[in-house]
Amino acid sequence: MIPKGKLVIIGGAVDLGSSLSYNENISHPHYIKFFERGILRRIITESSKKENSVVEVITTASKIPEIVGVEYIKSFNQLQVNNVHVLDIRTREEANTEEALERARKADVVMFSGGDQLRLSSIFGGTEFLRILKKRYEEENFIVAGTSAGAAAASVNMIYRGSSSEALIKGEVQITGGLGFIDDVIIDTHFVQRGRIGRLFYAVASNPGMLGVGLGEDAGLLITEGFCLEAIGSGLTILVDGRYISETNIYDVDVGSPVSIDNLRVHVLSIFDKYDLHKHELRINNAIKVQEDVYLKVKDYD
Repeated sequence: MIPKGKLVIIGGAVDLGSSLSYNENISHPHYIKFFERGILRRIITESSKKENSVVEVITTASKIPEIVGVEYIKSFNQLQVNNVHVLDIRTREEANTEEALERARKADVVMFSGGDQLRLSSIFGGTEFLRILKKRYEEENFIVAGTSAGAAAASVNMIYRGSSSEALIKGEVQITGGLGFIDDVIIDTHFVQRGRIGRLFYAVASNPGMLGVGLGEDAGLLITEGFCLEAIGSGLTILVDGRYISETNIYDVDVGSPVSIDNLRVHVLSIFDKYDLHKHELRINNAIKVQEDVYLKVKDYD
């Protein structure tokens, strides 16, 4: 089934404009800022109701939900989006309250904040709340967005544990089920800044049928029709394709031993580049020309 909705996954440290005053999940403070043409603006541009969209920011993954929620409200307000609310669900019971379900039914955009992706999967997995979001994503012009933990949890399978330095040691990277908005990919975040390429190599080597998606900070993918991936934001996105692996010892070595992999393919995407998940084809675009075209469309809504 081709989803009618759009999925936006972001590597963390998304540009929040002049409202940015907290540092949860930010490992590199000097990423390029171009807020008026950035990721949050693109989310609103893609929404069917534009600035009139109802936005629900879900802060479940965060340890500082009050601060995170306020900052996102301020940031969307800078983009003339004023119908923004914070949905801070802390338990599975809260996820199934009628108030939460009704807000899930009425939102035009839901945005999962950063934090701990295991909180997202363990609190929302199997709930009516998640069922509503997935049904709307499949059947309506509805936007699901997630940054950092919110992006890592977006796929069917997610990385939830594993150090960067020892990622290519068998058993160090832990994978579990995610929220399930997209299949055939596995996502890692803060990718460039925290040196997590080994985690993604291991995850792909353990299941070469999945495309590894490494999102840098203030970097994201806009995913339409479930398979059209467009790079957005100022950072870089790395794709790891394991379909051509010719040999690996991952299934033979003991836990705690280093892993060898031959013939992984890697692609690097910057803003406006596109990747077809079905055809496994990358199209590198003229970023300056495309950015001018998108900016003109954005100005239409100012």
